[in-house]
Amino acid sequence: MRGIVRLNLGFFAEGGEKTERATPRKKQKARDEGQVAQSQEINTAFTFLGVFAVLKITAGWIYQRMLEIFSFGFGMIGDMEAVFSPEYSGRVVTFFLGRALWAAAPVMLSALFIGIISNVIQVGWKMTPKALRPKFSRLNPVPGFKRMFSPQTLVTLLKSILKFSIIAAVIYSALRDELNNLPKLAQMALFESVAWLGELIVNLGLNVGGWFIFVAAADYAFTRFRHTRELRMTKQEVKEEFKQTEGNPQIKGRIRSKMREVSTRRMMQEVPHADVIITNPTHYAVALAYDRDSGRAPLVTAKGVGYAARRIKEIARKNGVEIVENRDLARVLYATVDTGEEIPPEMYQAAAEILAFVYRLKKMA
Repeated sequence: MRGIVRLNLGFFAEGGEKTERATPRKKQKARDEGQVAQSQEINTAFTFLGVFAVLKITAGWIYQRMLEIFSFGFGMIGDMEAVFSPEYSGRVVTFFLGRALWAAAPVMLSALFIGIISNVIQVGWKMTPKALRPKFSRLNPVPGFKRMFSPQTLVTLLKSILKFSIIAAVIYSALRDELNNLPKLAQMALFESVAWLGELIVNLGLNVGGWFIFVAAADYAFTRFRHTRELRMTKQEVKEEFKQTEGNPQIKGRIRSKMREVSTRRMMQEVPHADVIITNPTHYAVALAYDRDSGRAPLVTAKGVGYAARRIKEIARKNGVEIVENRDLARVLYATVDTGEEIPPEMYQAAAEILAFVYRLKKMA
């Protein structure tokens, strides 16, 4: 028996591969669902660097607040019975919590502010409620298992290794230069050693944050590249979206055709009320109506070329409307004056002569 080879012809069909850039509509839809090119490494790097910068600036102020807390605590050692009394313990706890929060306020506020700013810089300011909705599809273990061995997981692992390597290298480099000063800690006073260790930690944090900025920049570039690729569309998707936004060309064509029919029918209804039909005489026909009591110039109530011109003349003959041949005027009126508009001043003379001729014919009749 002959072997049967089945080919999936859809594979060769146009639009099967995502080669087209995402349209603005798809980008907006992805943004509304929370799918944006956002790097968490940017947030981490700027927050890390900003917090340690604020620590370096406000270290003296925080140091004084901490001294106040310790001084108050040491001062209560001699009166522990009063401290643990029900009427006094609440005030003590409130004092310690309030002072601790006040001392930590610069760090906490700077972390909050920098986190918000770094997000706004990356993706702009817009609330996305859809991103907060729970997706029960994420509870499915099969896609989760696939994500464990996906290329994205490998990239995340490599980024983690790189971050750890940079942090370890920076810490080692900083501590290597300070190893000679470590034995001196035993000879320092308590607060002096705390100040030295605090300065060392802050400088170490600034160095780590500064190097981490480069990792964050590379991660952000990769995230934008990956996000752009994920939003790519097939040719068929672009066509379908165009139909949804701009409308199906066939349907729009039929709508325009219907609108033309309605407009033509309405225009033909005005022909019996015209005073004269100006023709060229075979191709163009323009209907003029003039109301002497209104004080306005003559109006073009209907116009047509070809078949429409023949229909205008047929209706005019059935209703006794005069048809006057004027080749140049018929062409100019058709080309420059829309239906329902007054004729321009430069055509007054020619139109007045034709209307006067029509009125004389009506009087003679």
